[in-house]
Amino acid sequence: MTPLPRALGSARTGGAPTATDRLLAVLAAFDHEHPALCLTDISRRAGLSLTTAHRLVGALTEWGALERDESGVYHVGLRLWEIAALAPRGLALRQIALPYLEDLYEATHENVQLAVRDGSDVVYIEWLSGRSAVGVHIRVGARWPLHATGVGLALLAHGDPEFQEEYCAGALASFTPYTINDPVRLRRELAGVRRTGVAVSDRQVTEDALSVAAPVRTADGSVAAAVSIVVPHADAQVPVLVPAVRVAARGISRALGWRPERV
Repeated sequence: MTPLPRALGSARTGGAPTATDRLLAVLAAFDHEHPALCLTDISRRAGLSLTTAHRLVGALTEWGALERDESGVYHVGLRLWEIAALAPRGLALRQIALPYLEDLYEATHENVQLAVRDGSDVVYIEWLSGRSAVGVHIRVGARWPLHATGVGLALLAHGDPEFQEEYCAGALASFTPYTINDPVRLRRELAGVRRTGVAVSDRQVTEDALSVAAPVRTADGSVAAAVSIVVPHADAQVPVLVPAVRVAARGISRALGWRPERV
């Protein structure tokens, strides 16, 4: 179950919520498990009085950030999609990467994913899947902790060392008996990712799936995203999957301007 949005409070001072805090709380009331909400639900999930929620929802609806259907239920509006499409790590990156993701999918007919890091989470910005591919708890826009997925490990391994240490020292959520929840083991895993250039996440989110991921680099060599393939654990042939994922990651990296000879 998705938790309620974070309690209101000034992001800078921790004090009383500002008008901006309240407005963002209304938008944060919507998520993948709650894509449609009535006004009462928005008020409850945003931690606002019904009067305040009504005023803010009205303003957001007039601007196009929210849309109200015939039954009176609110949905996220297309105006937000238009704005989000401008994010360089979102739709723009997806458009550049899509041909390479499609090639990887056609070669395997398994789940193919593209993700970026946002704080301590990995956020999926593209996902291709076939009917016979193993089931995954992934959709575009979904978030997972970095340590629990292949793309997350690839991104974390190439993050700032100070951030890595902070992450490893924090709470590491477990989803299966195989999830890495020991900081010593996680540090060792990240060192292996940097050494080999690929990350393997074996049954960390579900006990029937294995993921192989590789980093995507920009022109200056920094890691901007990660690409992965997710296959059934029982049939996984990692030595076969690694070259395919590497080719896709390198193709996207070159399309972003990366040249290995310059690094």
